[in-house]
Amino acid sequence: MSSRARTVDLYDTTLRDGVQREGLSLSLDDKLRVAQRLDRLGVQYIEGGYPGSNARDQEFFTRVAGMSWQSATIVAFGSSRYKDNRADDDPALRALVNAGTSVVTIVCKNSASQVRDVLGVPLSQNLEMIADSVAFLRTHGKRVFYDAEHFFDGFRDDPDYALECLRAAAHSGAETLVLCDTNGGTLPADIGMIVGSVVADFGTRTEIGIHTHDDCGLAVAGALAGFAAGAVHIQGTVNGYGERCGNANLCSIIPTLKLKLGVNCVTDQQLQSLTDASRFVASVCNLNHDPHAPYVGASAFAHKAGYHADAMRKNPMSYQHVSPEEVGNVSRILISELSGKAAIASRVEAIGLQLGSPERARTLALQVKELESRGFQFEGAEASFELMARRTDPDYRAPFELVDFLALVESRDGRDMLAEAMVKVRVEGEVIHTAGEGNGPVNALDQAMRKALVSRFPQLTAVRLADYKVRVIDEGAGTAAWTRVTIDSTDGSGSWTTVGSSSNIIEASWFALADSMEYALVRAGAAFAAHTAPVQHA
Repeated sequence: MSSRARTVDLYDTTLRDGVQREGLSLSLDDKLRVAQRLDRLGVQYIEGGYPGSNARDQEFFTRVAGMSWQSATIVAFGSSRYKDNRADDDPALRALVNAGTSVVTIVCKNSASQVRDVLGVPLSQNLEMIADSVAFLRTHGKRVFYDAEHFFDGFRDDPDYALECLRAAAHSGAETLVLCDTNGGTLPADIGMIVGSVVADFGTRTEIGIHTHDDCGLAVAGALAGFAAGAVHIQGTVNGYGERCGNANLCSIIPTLKLKLGVNCVTDQQLQSLTDASRFVASVCNLNHDPHAPYVGASAFAHKAGYHADAMRKNPMSYQHVSPEEVGNVSRILISELSGKAAIASRVEAIGLQLGSPERARTLALQVKELESRGFQFEGAEASFELMARRTDPDYRAPFELVDFLALVESRDGRDMLAEAMVKVRVEGEVIHTAGEGNGPVNALDQAMRKALVSRFPQLTAVRLADYKVRVIDEGAGTAAWTRVTIDSTDGSGSWTTVGSSSNIIEASWFALADSMEYALVRAGAAFAAHTAPVQHA
């Protein structure tokens, strides 16, 4: 059957399998926020956690019971009965029933070696545990998804027993049999072959699902191979979060299904929210979003090579496999020492400016190359690049000019360290001399510059530093190395990044701070007096 005539159920396990990632922990409110965002994305099933394991997950299911859901069904996760328990008396199964969800997923071992070596029971007893657990949940009115743990490893070692485990679950009423590549070591071709044989064995009687891990970097490929072989249920996590190397990344699977295979797993509008959903979940999880993630990363549609940029101006699909707008992302032309006139012109046009003449484009390209040779980098510092472009306009007048600064750091007689800075800036021909103190020399510079400028430009009151990063450029030079400083700033309605570079970290910070404040005034539309641009861009 053609994939374009098929449907698939998307099953998200970020809130259970995903939080097993090292360093990831979610509060109850965090889990609820993520679940609501996944619901808006159009995921059909959201696994909320393991109610038998902790009070937080129990409370999660209590809270979601009173909430409305647009697309998703909330699922409780658990395991088969303990080997010495009857299903009726097993506390984990009772917790699944009491979770109040219409669907539950139970995990059971499907590898003969795992049953013998880890579970420590005869193979026949494991089959009884599977059958008893599924039947118990069915008698309590639950739809049951069966996670066949270690299925692919078990199938390679003893295919007959692995299939017996599936049959035990199916005969007891499991609705979907999810084949799990628990250790993430099965190659996509093997997944396709094995899933195909299982689908052929079970026919249309029971749905087959796929659950893959990324230990070989192949989880998405494995999940898609399983789908191609007949699986109609795909499990994964947002951004591929999960234990060890992670799980199959739904942010790659969803757009590939819809845009490449024609599977209408989410609506067009939901797909357009994918990038936002991916970044939202990363933010809630307090993790940096991967800029190089397929489809949703900030660099997924970023173009750096000069001939790429030139081609993109002529045909936006020259170096893009899909339109970034389809997944809620944007195309970007990166500015670097590799950039030619075409890339420069394209980037300037993208920020709403016009260079007006080829000579300005050449001048700007030469400035970029020269500054990058000195350690500046404009790929992520687009505010500094925009200011450079504006400064090539003979009519542009910067709001202030840096004259000089002095920064002091003092620690004496066991007292707390004192940082003080004095700055001179010129505004409308007048030199303003101020001083400021801070918890470090950069903070002191920031305070002194604000004192000098806020009275003339009250717009700067709302501007604050959101992040400050330092990168050593020539590490072999030790403490004499050149450094690059990038500063992220915000005024509450937007954010921007500026860059400075120098062999002196304070001077590099001075450049980046000045650009940040000048850009804030450009955003605010401040009136500028005529004077020369800051020396760093001379």
